[in-house]
Formats: sequence, structure tokens, C-alpha cells
Amino acid sequence: MKKKLLALVMAATLVFAFTACGGNESSGGDTASEEAEKEEPLDLTGDWQQVTAEGDGMKATIEGEEITIDWVFEEDDTTALYLAGTYVPPTEATDEYSWTSENDTEKTSSALMASTGETKDFTYKDGALSFEVSALGVTKTVELERAE
Repeated sequence: MKKKLLALVMAATLVFAFTACGGNESSGGDTASEEAEKEEPLDLTGDWQQVTAEGDGMKATIEGEEITIDWVFEEDDTTALYLAGTYVPPTEATDEYSWTSENDTEKTSSALMASTGETKDFTYKDGALSFEVSALGVTKTVELERAE
């Protein structure tokens, strides 16, 4: 009788141990729900415009791995190229982002009002895309917001 009781206790212990181990494996996480919870990387593609400028100002377009920035002159409805550069998109979800763009000097070399620098630093923060513009010894930070 003691042998049967001991065998029953051992069997119950083994069943309990295997069930507990199996429970840990299934509670390791549901990969489908974890993937759904992952946030998408910050997407800065699209059109941007300078909102502090009255009339004239700047606009930008980010498409693929390129950013193009133009001066905008509303009075005579013209634009002039400022920068044709690279865009390095974020790879994770974030509220702030910065990158260094490499200017395509082949495109900007014939543009009278283009940046002469080989690179341009950009920052995205609080919904605004910003960068510095220098002309005639004066440097100003330009802020662009998404165009509606």
C-alpha cells in the first residue's frame, strides 16, 4: 500500500512539474500581440513649409532618401533651389531626431541662392524641422512645419 501511495505521489509531482514548465513556455509572450504593440518609426516624409515667414520663406520636400529645400517668393510665384540633399530616415519611434544631409553639389552648383556647404544638419523636435541658413555673414535657424 505504501508503494502505491508513494508511486501516486511521485506521479502527481511529475505531472505538476511538467505542467508548470509547460505553463512557463506558453506565458513567454504572444508574439502577434507584441508586434502589434511596436510603434512605427518616425515618418518625416512629405511637404514642409516655413510658417513664421510672411509671404516669402522656405519649403522642403522629403521623399525617399532625399530632401529638397527651396526659397519661395510668393509675390512673383517663383522658387529657387537652396539644397538638394540626402535624408536618413529614423529606424525607430521617437519624438526627436537629427541627421546630417549631404548636399548634392552637382544639382546646387548652378543655383544662385543654394547652400554652398557640403553638409547640412537637420533636427526634428516638437513638430518642427529646423536647420541653419547663413547668408552675408548672418546665420538664422529656419523652422518648418508640415504643410497641410
